Amino acid sequence: MSREHLAVRAQGLTKRYGKTHALAGLDLAVPAGTVYGLLGPNGAGKTTAVRILATLAVPDQGSATVAGYDVVTEAEQVRRSIGLAGQHAAVDEGITGRENLQLVGRFHHLGAREARRRSAELLERFGLAQVADRLVRTYSGGQRRRLDLIACLVTSPPVLFLDEPTTGLDPRSRGEIWDAVRELTGTGTTVLLTTQYLDEADRLADQVLVIGQGRAIADGPPDRLKASIGARVEVAVGNVAELPAAARVLAALTGGEPQTDADRLLVSVVSLPGCEVSLPRLVRALDEDGVAARDVALRTPTLDDVFLALTGDAGPGAGISDAGVGDAAVGDAGVAAEVAA
Repeated sequence: MSREHLAVRAQGLTKRYGKTHALAGLDLAVPAGTVYGLLGPNGAGKTTAVRILATLAVPDQGSATVAGYDVVTEAEQVRRSIGLAGQHAAVDEGITGRENLQLVGRFHHLGAREARRRSAELLERFGLAQVADRLVRTYSGGQRRRLDLIACLVTSPPVLFLDEPTTGLDPRSRGEIWDAVRELTGTGTTVLLTTQYLDEADRLADQVLVIGQGRAIADGPPDRLKASIGARVEVAVGNVAELPAAARVLAALTGGEPQTDADRLLVSVVSLPGCEVSLPRLVRALDEDGVAARDVALRTPTLDDVFLALTGDAGPGAGISDAGVGDAAVGDAGVAAEVAA
């Protein structure tokens, strides 16, 4: 893809804190008008990458552009082109939702009339008009996060960074944020999303980048990444003595090496010429070999499976945080102030 169609581009980003490499040569390319998911275990470098792209940290090596501007030499132009929502809502709970948005508009040098107009437009568009004149402390968690999200949009930035935007929210509130993100991309906004919820990336992201130890491990559309590790076949036998026979059947059908877990066999499907694995074929082959299977399942891979296959990690919540490797934590108020500067 040409550089003209990339909203965010990074090449060889390196960031060291003492002896620890938070980033060790990270490359990424985010097409304009898409949702791009950044996945990896805590400590992989996700937040460090976002901080560099948002001009809140300077890389030791490498380069990056956001909306066509260099994050180091053209930091001011980058800040004018982005919105940033951290892991916790950064709105003032002592004033109303409408007043919060108008205040953000004035901070960004909008006139009073334009700030009022833009605030009213966003409140209506994202379903907060009915609570706009209530104190934010009376909002639900999902309403506060939505307000925080649209506060980033007062100046219509072409690029929006969302760092784990639904952390701690209930399923209903998460759904509300997902709807808001989909609405954004419908208007051409580019969203770079870091998340600890792999189902969130699966539902929202057009492309995902899996990183580990500060480097890119794999990238592409979620469906392609899931297809790359194959489907998962699970067979439970009634008698453990039948495990060897069942393993031979699965190996012949799938091309993989079955793993034993108690009375269950697990294997990923490897594509073989002229071989299509299906549940009826699995059941028939096991039966023909005299295996009395108690349960047979063919499971479509999820991004969780991709994550485990690529990182060998127990999940995005495992390990140390990005801040824990020397990247001093910045409060949401501090982030907002630095970006608005």
